Amino acid sequence: MTKAAELAKMGEVLTNSQIGGRRNMIINGAMQVAQRGTSQASITSTGYYTIDRWQVAITNGGTWTMSQDTDVPTGEGFANSLKMDCTTADTSFGASDSLYVRTKLESQDCQNMKKGTSSAEKVTLRFWVKSSKTGTHIVELLDNDNSRFVSLAYTISSANTWENHTLTFPADTTGAFADDNGVGLGIHWYMGAGSNISSGTLGTTWHTTQANRVAGQVNLADSTDNNWYLTGVQLEVGEQATPFEHRSFGEELALCQRYYTREGAGSGGVYKRLADGICSTTTAADYLINLSTPLRATPTLETSGNVNHYVMYSANALDVVTALALNNDSDDGTFNHSVSFYGTVGSGLVAGDSVQLITNANASYYLALDAEL
Repeated sequence: MTKAAELAKMGEVLTNSQIGGRRNMIINGAMQVAQRGTSQASITSTGYYTIDRWQVAITNGGTWTMSQDTDVPTGEGFANSLKMDCTTADTSFGASDSLYVRTKLESQDCQNMKKGTSSAEKVTLRFWVKSSKTGTHIVELLDNDNSRFVSLAYTISSANTWENHTLTFPADTTGAFADDNGVGLGIHWYMGAGSNISSGTLGTTWHTTQANRVAGQVNLADSTDNNWYLTGVQLEVGEQATPFEHRSFGEELALCQRYYTREGAGSGGVYKRLADGICSTTTAADYLINLSTPLRATPTLETSGNVNHYVMYSANALDVVTALALNNDSDDGTFNHSVSFYGTVGSGLVAGDSVQLITNANASYYLALDAEL
């Protein structure tokens, strides 16, 4: 039996007989869930755009389109990948410029790393990647609680070919994660970096030196011919990379909805019910959204662009909304079960009547609750 076969068999044995429960610390690592939409063009600033839990972080690194793609490695059980496509090049990064794709984990979900203790654990990251640009690429772990970094390089050997990479990051006995719902660990796949974070020697042990964070990274933004794909991301405690932990779409969606949940946009007509409420005056109504998944923190109310995207339906009348805002409370103060908000119209409501908030004759309008890291 070859060494590769032995390792594969070891992973199978560990998965089937020795490791129970969830191993993968990454949410939506198979890029299944994309509540915000499947494609966003003209990206020049940091934000969540398409695939849930995956954020583009960019400072003067060209212009990009992010999409949920169907180009995947053959025979691995994946249907989707994250794609980054360069549409405006940046051939020379300024000193403070950077470009990367990241996902972030809550501090309380990183306790199994035992970071900051004498029993600190290594972690192993495994992922599938494809790029038009060969050469050295950097993945960084960022301990947000203690401002510490560690980076490892992987090499794209063959352009436009899916490759599977495994990186084992060292343990860190300095700096424990807080036990809270804030950002604990960031995992960053770099596509370009300025000299402020790349002019030193790559820091392959935990450190605090900015110049050593991304040394050696190629510039994926140097041509509009460049693209980069990612899927099958798994991060687990220990040195053994086990087979990817596939989850159902429903389970992955529920995990994502702790951070972001959207109602309205998509198929099903141009008038979609978003929430039920009670009219408090002739111009205002209070609404309650019942949550299928507890939110991470107090959310922000995200609209599809303008309050006139919504109407209130009450007593067989449709009144265009003039304002929407959270009431800044929930059923128990923790946003575990529901979120309340209010809306106003110019006139036409009857105090005490039931009322529905619906989208205003456009299938793309939506309402969302954002509690992202």
